[in-house]
Amino acid sequence: MEVLLTEEYGFCFGVERAVEMVEEAVTEGARPIRSLGPLIHNAQEMERLGEKGVSTIDSPGEADGDTIAVIRAHGVTPQVQRDLELRAAQVIDATCPFVTRVQHLAERAAEQGRDVVVAGNPDHPEMIGVVGYAPNNTYVVRDAGEVASLPTLRSPLVVSQTTIKLKTFLEVAEAVRQKADAEPQVVNTICSATRDRQDAARALAGEVDVFYVIGGRHSSNSVKLLAVCQEQCEKSFLIETPSEINPGDLQGVGRVGVTAGASTPDWLIKQVVQRLNEIGDTQTAHR
Repeated sequence: MEVLLTEEYGFCFGVERAVEMVEEAVTEGARPIRSLGPLIHNAQEMERLGEKGVSTIDSPGEADGDTIAVIRAHGVTPQVQRDLELRAAQVIDATCPFVTRVQHLAERAAEQGRDVVVAGNPDHPEMIGVVGYAPNNTYVVRDAGEVASLPTLRSPLVVSQTTIKLKTFLEVAEAVRQKADAEPQVVNTICSATRDRQDAARALAGEVDVFYVIGGRHSSNSVKLLAVCQEQCEKSFLIETPSEINPGDLQGVGRVGVTAGASTPDWLIKQVVQRLNEIGDTQTAHR
């Protein structure tokens, strides 16, 4: 059985940067380190960081003068950031630069009296943070169908959650054109890592019998990677650890594809590939 990795997989720039910033703070070892919400959407990596003394808080109120508070890659609202800065001894802002760009675009458009339409999940932490920069002007829509219920849009800006599918974003942008009082400004803010991983997964999924996406079930980009793979390979699975691989799914399989979400660490990817190779060797021996 041949195990093939996509050309792009695993930690994106923003996640890698956030983990490195926290690791550096751990090395200095001066104060307790508390991430506001899970630093990344990967339980196994959070467990590893937890063993180094990194923990999670749910609100700024849990920070105190002995805390190094970490803003994760998703970013937060300006008010939350101010609250953290007032309460914590130090704040590490690990907001992904791609997310920061969306925040600033929304803020600038609102200052100009324009509406902002963001293609994304309104309940996602990234979207909650973006709305905080333009709370009275921003509409977050999951898809083009939700645009129909919006009021007439004033010279709108159309941007996206950094992890959505390009097709969804383009459909939303077209729907906004029908609701706007002027030609909208459309800025594709999908993270390049997200696009690269989806393109690479789509290319490989059509060439394999089974596909595994390694990532957290609460990770937006991992779930979307799975959807992309399922378009090309019906037997595509989202797994968090090697123990979730069912050898029965690999009976008689010639080629297996593997990719990983942007919050999946390299050490976990290696474990999955090793397990797949073990299963392949066992099945070959039994033939």
